[in-house]
Amino acid sequence: MSQRILITGGASGLGRALAERYLRQGARVLISDMNTQRGEETQFALRQMAKEHGGSIDFQPGNICDDNDWQRLLDWCVAHWQGLDVLVNNAGVASGGRVEKLSIADWDWIIDINLKGMIRGMRLFVPQFKQQGSGQFINIASLAAVANAPAMSSYNVTKSAVVALSETLRHELGAYGIHTSVVCPSFFQTNLAESMRTPEPGMEQTVRKLLAGGKLSAEQVADYIVRHADKGQFLILPHREGRWLWRLKKFVPYIYNRELGKAGRMLRRKLEKADQTA
Repeated sequence: MSQRILITGGASGLGRALAERYLRQGARVLISDMNTQRGEETQFALRQMAKEHGGSIDFQPGNICDDNDWQRLLDWCVAHWQGLDVLVNNAGVASGGRVEKLSIADWDWIIDINLKGMIRGMRLFVPQFKQQGSGQFINIASLAAVANAPAMSSYNVTKSAVVALSETLRHELGAYGIHTSVVCPSFFQTNLAESMRTPEPGMEQTVRKLLAGGKLSAEQVADYIVRHADKGQFLILPHREGRWLWRLKKFVPYIYNRELGKAGRMLRRKLEKADQTA
């Protein structure tokens, strides 16, 4: 039987690209998203691809911060597929700013979505995977979990926590035949900036430029993820600069810290100038 795949945040960006990539290998794909209109449009757009490759595409609206929505997704998978093979925890948001300017409300917002939303889904699907004796979690983190850039504390914290959670469950669940992978992509062409919250003038525009200037497309990132997740790889770094940074931090931390320190000083000058002109 073909693989059964559930992708959160699957209506656009990397989520949609992952859906397309799995469909090309004949999988049965369920995408979930808060944006119902976009989800239905994506389902309609991918039906022909699914038909050509012998798979299927379905959509269910869902908010990853709502336990009832997660339960509906699990119930759907059991009712239609008698289980699930891969849960891709892709849905997420972005925020940035100096630590003293970020509100507690913004911290609560990003932790609820980027971390607790993922935890809600995993704790619900783990019993199903244990019952099956198989399953895989693919958790989308960020290169921000590897290289903690200044003025991105809330985003860095949530993505680093996703890596820690994934490593914990890799060892906790491996004995049950359940595999865990965590993905740390750099900037690529996606719509992450739509969710951006920041108190800093100009930061959203900067993030949009960095995303638009990414060297890889969402489709290329999705292809890299699926190929390496299918091999059971734990830490997946789609971008070459990400793999380089990971090695630099691990083996030459002096150089890594020196360069991040320079970035912090440059950012200080830029933001203080913006404060004076505001």
